[in-house]
Amino acid sequence: MKKITLFIILSFTLIVQSQNEQLALDYYEKGEFEKALTLLEQIASKQTSNYYFFQRIIDCYQQLEQFDKAENAILERKKRYDQPILYIDLGYNYQLQKQEEKAKKQYELAIKEIENQPAYAYQLGSGFEKKVLVDWALKAYEKGQEINPELNFDYQIALLQGQLGNIELMTDKLLDFAYEKQDNTTVVQNYLTRFIADEAQSTFLNYLKKTLLIRTQKNPDIYWNQFLSWLYVQQKEYSKAFIQEKAIYKRNPESFNSIVSLAYMAFEDKQNEEAITILNFVLENTNDKLLQVSAHSFLMKIKMEEANVSDYAEINIELDALLEKYGFNSHSLELIKLAAHFQAFNLNNPKEAIVLLNKALELRLNSRETSEVKMELADVLLYDEKFNQAILYYAQVEENMKNDVIAHEASMKMAKANYYKNDFDWALQQVKVLKQSSSLLIANDAVELFLLIKDNSYEDSTRVALTAFAKSDLLLYQNKEDQALNGFVSILDQYKGDSIEDETLFKIATIYTRKKEYQKALSYYKQILDNHSEGIYVDEALFFSAEIYHKELDDVENAKPLYEKMIFEHSDSIYFTEARKQFRILRGDANL
Repeated sequence: MKKITLFIILSFTLIVQSQNEQLALDYYEKGEFEKALTLLEQIASKQTSNYYFFQRIIDCYQQLEQFDKAENAILERKKRYDQPILYIDLGYNYQLQKQEEKAKKQYELAIKEIENQPAYAYQLGSGFEKKVLVDWALKAYEKGQEINPELNFDYQIALLQGQLGNIELMTDKLLDFAYEKQDNTTVVQNYLTRFIADEAQSTFLNYLKKTLLIRTQKNPDIYWNQFLSWLYVQQKEYSKAFIQEKAIYKRNPESFNSIVSLAYMAFEDKQNEEAITILNFVLENTNDKLLQVSAHSFLMKIKMEEANVSDYAEINIELDALLEKYGFNSHSLELIKLAAHFQAFNLNNPKEAIVLLNKALELRLNSRETSEVKMELADVLLYDEKFNQAILYYAQVEENMKNDVIAHEASMKMAKANYYKNDFDWALQQVKVLKQSSSLLIANDAVELFLLIKDNSYEDSTRVALTAFAKSDLLLYQNKEDQALNGFVSILDQYKGDSIEDETLFKIATIYTRKKEYQKALSYYKQILDNHSEGIYVDEALFFSAEIYHKELDDVENAKPLYEKMIFEHSDSIYFTEARKQFRILRGDANL
């Protein structure tokens, strides 16, 4: 019984102590230093060796301008504990009182401790950093490395040089650190990305490129080619990245993974010429059947994307020839899915596509491959307006691939299928959840669909305009552009001034862009900017108008102000980063 009572008392004491500590820290964080100090002094009296609470007591004294108390506390602790960091605490206490010479003397004593024991360099350098004593922090780290070259503080030194505005020194130190500790390459690259993304740092970018090129020439290690390739990818300069990847391949011809990834990124960024060049290189240099299938699939996707109706017969023959060459098996799955998609969405032959995909499901596939085939099958069934069957397959993918990106994609497509079949309330419930998706693109699509249904349900409870819009949207999904365009134009005539107007204008502009009728597309984007400046499609209208002027019409004067407006007024847009990059190019920053 006594043991139980003792245990209860001890447990209660620990709980109270923990609550006091949390309360003290809450006061401290809120800047209520007098309240925090009372509790912290009580806690420190029971935990005399705890430097964490001691340091906060000193902070409270200093915030309350009780500098004598702070000094006495530090000196008292110095008598009991051999902690070199107390020199920094004492020096900083003098500095707050404008006693610069006395502060400097304490900081020098801290540095002297490193001369005696280099291992103190990290603790003291970090201590100086916390007080924003950048120059002294640099001295601490550099002294540690000088006395013991095995210590590596290149990363810390680099960040401090960056704070001081010494960008070139920062860059060199970061690259040295990355090369010496290659497991930390991603950490360094993530840090450099902040500067790469900053439009004011074009001189930094030029220096980074220059110093990486020099390192590739002076040091034959492929590490520098990989780093340079990474940099070119950040800038979406895929042809330059490919030069580096070829250099890597010549010295290490064991893997094409990075080259294929590069082709995929170029394809995703619509740099089709670069993607084709890279993929042809892969086909010329590999005997790996899977790699060949992947490369051919990419090349056929590009052909399909750029094709006119007159090219369809030739593409169909090519797809058949590739399937005959590589066989109908799990290894040629990418080609099978592509052939099925082409049959449905380009040749308007969904029945043939469904046969192909059902046959593919009979192959020996893993769970991901099965889900990918079912996803394509659901897409085709949706094309064929077999809504319930499509929804069933999307649901299977979602269930079988929980927490995977493909599951979120299936959920979004399921919501779209319900929207196309005019089950708006059910679609609304699904996109409510998807708005929180970890995938930015899916979340963005979910928000758009959510707002489309919501905004067009208030004024019109019968949802007549929304039903017409969904019908035209389905035609667009089915690649029936002219029919979709007629439908959207009709909606614009019938419901002009209604909440559906800006969505309709955007769809019409999108179709005209796809049809390469750019002046018409621009006129509809302009209507969004002029008449719906508070709507959700303003950033898209700005960005896509700028892209048309810049990349299709070569009209820099009209493109530049649109990119600029996008940057300054829509920093939360998913198109912000690309808009800023294009604006910098047009302004001439890339050539500095």
